[in-house]
Amino acid sequence: MPAFAHLILATAVFFAAHIVSSTPLRAALIARLGMSAYLGLYTAVALVTFVWMSWAYAQAPFQPLWNGWRHLPLLVMPIALILLVAGYAARNPTAVMQEERLKSPEPARGILRVTRHPLMWAIALWAGAHLAARGDVKSVIFFGALLMLALLGTLLLDRRKAALGEDWQRFAAVTSNLPFAAIVQGRNRFDAHEIGYLIPSIGLALFAVLFLLHPIVFGARPY
Repeated sequence: MPAFAHLILATAVFFAAHIVSSTPLRAALIARLGMSAYLGLYTAVALVTFVWMSWAYAQAPFQPLWNGWRHLPLLVMPIALILLVAGYAARNPTAVMQEERLKSPEPARGILRVTRHPLMWAIALWAGAHLAARGDVKSVIFFGALLMLALLGTLLLDRRKAALGEDWQRFAAVTSNLPFAAIVQGRNRFDAHEIGYLIPSIGLALFAVLFLLHPIVFGARPY
């Protein structure tokens, strides 16, 4: 199979595997398998398809489309990694089986004041920055799919969680999908103390490690 056709196929399967969670098939699988088994299966499929897509990306030739903005990831990745760490540290009602947190007196604290989807925006920033920096055909396919999936994922999550009713509406009223939108609109406020120093420090430490190891692990200098 030609390299680009292989990459497109792997990317399409990866994309489709993630979209399943926003279709009626999700409820049918959970009813048949149970939540724990479904999550295990979903995670395994997501991992396998991502590895396949990454391998296909590595095999495809470099065909430039524009002069890449090579230094853009140096500006964007520290923000993306801080969002990533903050997202994992947050008690987020949008996460799987975390809906009970919507009943908290103040469900949106810390990074959730900035965006209710910090993990998705971390992926979107990573993918978008690398797409712009690479500027080639295979990166449009690979990183473009990841960028689109992350942004679409925020919308699909909001749509699915809306079925939770009043509790979700109360949470959505004081948060935003787009980072800082709720704060700019006066529906929330930024509180650096709730985020603290540890989360940004870990994010910046991860950036430093990835910066140093990037040529070894990914075969490309990040500068």
